[in-house]
Amino acid sequence: MKSVLGAIACAIGFALTAPAWGQLSAVVAIEPTARKNGLLLSRHGMEEQLGKLLNQPVNVTTTEDLTDAMRATRSGGYDVFIAPAQVVASALAHGYELVGSTDPSEHYLLVGRERLASTADMRKGRIYLPQQDSIYTYMARGMLTSSGLSFKDLRTVEFARYPQAGLTAVSLGLSDATVIRRSEWDAFARENPGVAKVLASSGAVPGGFSVAVRKDLPPEVRAKVSKWFATSAGGVGLKPVAMHSELSQYKAVAQLGTFTPTHLPGATVVSAADVQQLVAKGAVVVDTRNEKEYRAKQIPGAVFVPYHEKSLKDVAYDAKADDFAGLDKLDAAKPTVFHCNGAECWKSYKASRAAIERGFKQVYWFRGGLPEWEAAGLQVLKPDVVAKR
Repeated sequence: MKSVLGAIACAIGFALTAPAWGQLSAVVAIEPTARKNGLLLSRHGMEEQLGKLLNQPVNVTTTEDLTDAMRATRSGGYDVFIAPAQVVASALAHGYELVGSTDPSEHYLLVGRERLASTADMRKGRIYLPQQDSIYTYMARGMLTSSGLSFKDLRTVEFARYPQAGLTAVSLGLSDATVIRRSEWDAFARENPGVAKVLASSGAVPGGFSVAVRKDLPPEVRAKVSKWFATSAGGVGLKPVAMHSELSQYKAVAQLGTFTPTHLPGATVVSAADVQQLVAKGAVVVDTRNEKEYRAKQIPGAVFVPYHEKSLKDVAYDAKADDFAGLDKLDAAKPTVFHCNGAECWKSYKASRAAIERGFKQVYWFRGGLPEWEAAGLQVLKPDVVAKR
C-alpha cells in the first residue's frame, strides 16, 4: 500500500513540476541577403543545448521564406522566433516578447539618381532591390508607401541577389533607385560624389537576428531561453543576443510595412486639433469604421458611413473590390473629414480618395483617427455603454 501511495505521490509531484507545454518549437528565419549567417548556425546543436537546458524536446526549423515566417507570427506558429527585425516586429504585436538582437541597429536609405527631386518622382521609374523577401525590399515598400507610391506605380521592379549592386545599377543609369544601408551608402558617396542622392530614410532598424519568445510560456522557461541566447548561443554559431534595441524601433519597423501614406494629393491631412476647428466651422466628420466599432465609441457628432474594404492595404488597391455606397449620402459641397482607427487603418484613406474622385472639393483626412482623438484627451461618446445603463 505504501509503495502504491508513494508512486501516486511521485506522479502528482511530477505533474506539478513538469512543464504544462510539450515540445518547444523555434524557427530560424534567414534573411535572403545574409544566408551565410544562417549556414553558420547549427540547428541540431540548438535543439540539443536548449533541450538539455529545459529537459524537454526542442524542435528547430529553418526557413528562407520570410513571408511564411511573417504569417506564422500572426498564428503563433512557433514558441521562439530567431529572425530579421521585420519578422520579430510582427511577432511582438501578436503575443511575443523581445529577448534582443545580435547586431547594432542600422538605417536603410532609398537612394535615387541625382535628377530625382523626391520620392514622388519615382512614379513610372525603375528600382533595383535585393531579393523579394529581404529586409531591403521590406524597407523600400514602406518608404514608397509613406510617399503615396506602390511597387505597381513603378515601371520596373528588379529583384537581384546582391544589395551593393543596386548602387552600381543607379550609377550606370540602369536603375533610378535602390535601397541600401547607411554604412554602405556613406562609403559609396565618398567615392562617387554627385552620382546619386538620398530620397528617404528609415528609422533605426535592429540588425542581424532578433529573438522573441511567446509570452504565455512559463516564466522560468522564458528566463532560461533568454539567458541561453545571451550567453551560450555562440556555441551553435549564433552571435550572442546582447543588443537590446528599444521596442519603439520594432514598432516603427512594423508600422513602416503596414501604415498608410503620410499624405494624400487632393486632401488635407489634419490633426485632432484641426478637426476640432473644422467642426466648429461646420465641417462634417465621417466615421468609416464598422458598426460595432462605431457603437462602442465615436467622435461626438460623427456621421456613420462605413467603408466596406476587401481590397489590399496598398496605395495601388482596387477600389472596385470595395463598397462605399454611403458616399452618395454625403454633400460634396461641404467640407468633409474622414477618419477610422488610426494610421494603420486604410478605410479613411480609401474613403478620402473616393470623395476626391467624386468631386468633393474640401476633403480632410484625419489620418490619426479615433486613437489620436482619444490620446489628445478629447470627448468620446460610448452609445453602447449608455444603452446598457
